[in-house]
Amino acid sequence: MTVPIPQDQNLTAPLAAPLVEPTAPIEREASVTPIAAPADAAASQVAMGLTGRALPTFRAPAPLTSHGPAYIIAMTNQKGGVGKTTTTINLGAALAEAGRKVLMVDMDPQGSLSIGLGVNPDDLGGNKTVYDMLMDSTAVPASDVVMKTSIDGLDLLPANIQLSAAELRLAGEVAREYALDRAFESVRPHYDYILIDCQPSLGLLTVNALTAADGVVIPMECEFFALRGVEMLRETITKVKERLNNRLTIDGVLPTMVDARTLHTRETIQAVLDAFGDSVFHTTISRTVKFPETTKAGVSIIEQAPTSSGAQNYRNLAWELVARLESQGSVAK
Repeated sequence: MTVPIPQDQNLTAPLAAPLVEPTAPIEREASVTPIAAPADAAASQVAMGLTGRALPTFRAPAPLTSHGPAYIIAMTNQKGGVGKTTTTINLGAALAEAGRKVLMVDMDPQGSLSIGLGVNPDDLGGNKTVYDMLMDSTAVPASDVVMKTSIDGLDLLPANIQLSAAELRLAGEVAREYALDRAFESVRPHYDYILIDCQPSLGLLTVNALTAADGVVIPMECEFFALRGVEMLRETITKVKERLNNRLTIDGVLPTMVDARTLHTRETIQAVLDAFGDSVFHTTISRTVKFPETTKAGVSIIEQAPTSSGAQNYRNLAWELVARLESQGSVAK
């Protein structure tokens, strides 16, 4: 069964207008993804999203009167190239835009998150990094590693290739799975969200992230092999919850690199819905050339192209996530 997607009913029709005109102010109320009304919309008055469900509307989160303690989210998927780092950067930027204080944590030895925020990992030789923090959080607390970014309210714990030695060094440590959780003690009271960009594997660094996290967001490309990987990841999350961190939950599965014109994409989205149900976000992230451009520039799409469809997608994701967590009582309103 495929997900009914109105955009695919007439592929020869002119493209819809952009979600936000380039000169228009940023909308403070948004539907979850650019959509066209279903064929029977006149009768039902119900808009349908790309996930085939009735499309809710999310408003910009209300301002906070105080900050902290942080809700910690691990962005993880052991398959590479599914949009984890892009999602971490742009979700963090959208949350900061909404007045939340956000700390980004680079847990990948490749330093992709650091690069995406304009920090060259090769230039961190004289600076403390996530590696130093993990090895001895008493001597090097996370607060000493924090770097400011170009976005107000968005900070970074950077990493470089040195982090690849952490798994070997931690292997013989007592309670090695809790090294990151201990390190967050000095920064958690000062932020609303901590977003951890995990490496594409299920090794000790990723287990540390899952042990420290309150929830997991799983970005996944809409193709068959990515779906198989998500099933394996869910088993790992279940084991971590049972043995190491009983507060861990799946906050949402995020379809990325979506091309609604293809049958394979629609079938994959339907399979994800069958497996994860309401855990799947209404928001989906479409393909756009803007993402590689912003990565090269070392900035978020929220900064470089704030009125683009990609920026609106991630703004919608941030609003949906905050609404979901506030309704569950996981974060303060």
